[in-house]
Amino acid sequence: MSPDRGARLRWLLRWMMVAAAFFPALAHAAGAEGATPWWVWPLALFIVCFLLGVIAVPAGIGGGVLFVPIVSGFFPFHLDFVRGAGLLVALSGALAAGPGLLRAGFADLRLGLPLTLVASAGAIVGALIGFSLPVSTVQVALGITILFIAAFMWRAKKSEYPEVARPDSLGAALRMNGIFHDPASGRDVPWHVHRTPLGLVLFAGIGVLAGVFGLGAGWANVPVLNLVMGVPLKLSAGTSGFILSIVDSSAAWVYLNKGALIAIVAAPSVIGMMLGAFIGGRLLKTLKASMIRKLVIVILLFAGVRALTKGLGWWT
Repeated sequence: MSPDRGARLRWLLRWMMVAAAFFPALAHAAGAEGATPWWVWPLALFIVCFLLGVIAVPAGIGGGVLFVPIVSGFFPFHLDFVRGAGLLVALSGALAAGPGLLRAGFADLRLGLPLTLVASAGAIVGALIGFSLPVSTVQVALGITILFIAAFMWRAKKSEYPEVARPDSLGAALRMNGIFHDPASGRDVPWHVHRTPLGLVLFAGIGVLAGVFGLGAGWANVPVLNLVMGVPLKLSAGTSGFILSIVDSSAAWVYLNKGALIAIVAAPSVIGMMLGAFIGGRLLKTLKASMIRKLVIVILLFAGVRALTKGLGWWT
């Protein structure tokens, strides 16, 4: 490890430990005379979301998948408010990145729009399902889903340029094909898709999960595009961001209509996550993504167990 890289890593770990120690001390001091003041929790939310943003970018995932289980498990906010804020956290990152990805050719409209349509419908249905279920049921289902995501991330494989022998008829009819220019290698890569009906069904299911739990679905979008439909990896990642920006918007309107989006939860979450993501992007060149990814999997396992036990009433 170079001296520069080692110094930056030590600096990051030092500030993460300071921030992690700061909130418990603050909460103890504030609560010494009685109930914890209202401003302590938004401040803590900002600090936690900043740290989540720092590690989410090097790990290659959206912050929403970390935000919902951790905040719902360890903060005194109602699960509906956390899920609504989780959608905004995922949405803000996708909206910030979307236009640049389209301009750079890393996202494809013809590929993304049909998938977005079914995923958006699924997200609206999922949001309505989430509001119709008891909170404890949603909490248990969230814990199981997060544990599944952790296992999926551990086992998931990727293919830079999948080989598709020939496009299926539905993909050809929807004109899901093109030429992807990879700036890193200077290659022009012709691509087309297969297994399009299966991809549409999977994206509908991904949309339902996003709506029910308020999770950004980048962890699922990319493998479906890349491994199931045969889209080049970088184009899959870019198109996933474009899809998220529309799917999460669809579900967010349901949460807004139900009164489950409040500024005291959403504002510090979005600001902290975006600032942390900016720092995480700068550290991406110096930190090992594999190490951060393993850290994220451990965090997800812990948060999933916490959500599951909280929903079952074993750990309150």
